[in-house]
Amino acid sequence: MELKRKVYQKLLDWKIQSNGKTAILIEGARRIGKSHIAEYFGKEEYKSYIIVDFSRINPQIIDVFENDIMDLNCFFEKLSLFYGVKLYERDSLIIFDEVQLYPKARQLIKHLVADGRFDYLETGSLITLKKNTKDIVIPSEEECINMYPLDFEEFLWAQGDDMTYDYVRRCFEKQVPLGEAIHRKVMNMFRRYMLVGGMPQAVIEYLEHNDFESTDKIKRQILKLYRDDVTKFADGYESKVLAIFDGVPSQLSKHEKKYKLSSLKKEAKFRDYEDSFMWLDDAKVINVCFNSCDPNVGLRLNEDRLTLKCYMADTGLLFSHTFSDTELTEDEIYKAILFDRLSINEGMFLENIVAQMLVSRGYHLFFYSRNDREDKNNRMEIDFLIRKGKKICPLEVKSSAYNKHSSLDKFANKFSGKVGNKFIVYTKDLKCEDDIVYLPIYMMLCL
Repeated sequence: MELKRKVYQKLLDWKIQSNGKTAILIEGARRIGKSHIAEYFGKEEYKSYIIVDFSRINPQIIDVFENDIMDLNCFFEKLSLFYGVKLYERDSLIIFDEVQLYPKARQLIKHLVADGRFDYLETGSLITLKKNTKDIVIPSEEECINMYPLDFEEFLWAQGDDMTYDYVRRCFEKQVPLGEAIHRKVMNMFRRYMLVGGMPQAVIEYLEHNDFESTDKIKRQILKLYRDDVTKFADGYESKVLAIFDGVPSQLSKHEKKYKLSSLKKEAKFRDYEDSFMWLDDAKVINVCFNSCDPNVGLRLNEDRLTLKCYMADTGLLFSHTFSDTELTEDEIYKAILFDRLSINEGMFLENIVAQMLVSRGYHLFFYSRNDREDKNNRMEIDFLIRKGKKICPLEVKSSAYNKHSSLDKFANKFSGKVGNKFIVYTKDLKCEDDIVYLPIYMMLCL
């Protein structure tokens, strides 16, 4: 089953605009489909392609890289003969898959691009990509694009639905509701997307078998793979990384979602855990959201790195992570979620998927929190802040049972000169009221 991915268009744009002047590196988490999209791109857009997979490289090819690179005619001839693929000047793609496992190949990109005969595409998992670049020069001829789990629109495409999200987008642009019947239909599909998640293997399993339990097994395998990666690559602080990773569901289930280090170890200091948080963030296993202390002077300039929230990079994985030890059957869990009868805090999943969608749209994650012990009226917390032009847009994520938005009002008053659109992201249809846009959660991709 071939999944239509938005990153494909980015690769096409690179091919046309670069015209061989740069290589491109697809970065991202493990199991999100980097290798597959690279091969599919080579198959569809070039007369021939070669995949050099460094995760299972033949020693003979390593020898070619080590000893023949000074003679590119010989180098290309040996690659062509070994893989049994004829190379065509300006119409062949050479893919370095899992390039982080052989950093020298990445360093060679400068010379290969300068040669100009072929195009070059690299894939890399960030778990080891940064670690394995300490002793090499990163080529300036390398462009990078990020790849993420399937978003909701891609999830619809996978089901052959090319119309629904176009309609959602038009309603967003016109600021009009979808209407009760269509909203209910889209919201039901969105809940299924939240449950399944955006990991390609899980999506394919669900669409081919329509079985949440078998889909959940796939996601648990991916979670195990991530845990195994921690033990392999988080040198010297494996236990801290695993403790943070295992604690994400419990932290998100609380009303106060800021990550409490005391839950990991009494008297824990952030400086002792900072590298562990950043390791998971770099690996794209989690999305870290920092407190922006003073939005008046910019979000990143005033981020409080001691106060953060952690979201799973894929909400489908969060479901499997959360219910890993539950006594309920998977079928019971999924029915409860689909029919909005879940007894636990649904807000944790809604907030997580908002974070996931913001990251996929290129936003860095920030929130605003102020705890004034002397003045209750000055206490507030905004779930997310995004920049639109010169304005800051606050976003509050609410379940369908919300009844107030006092923090949003306080924030708008405090930073009135900087505030742009104000959003409440929730599970009902779109409406605009009291200078607030009430945005159905599935419209987040439209921002």
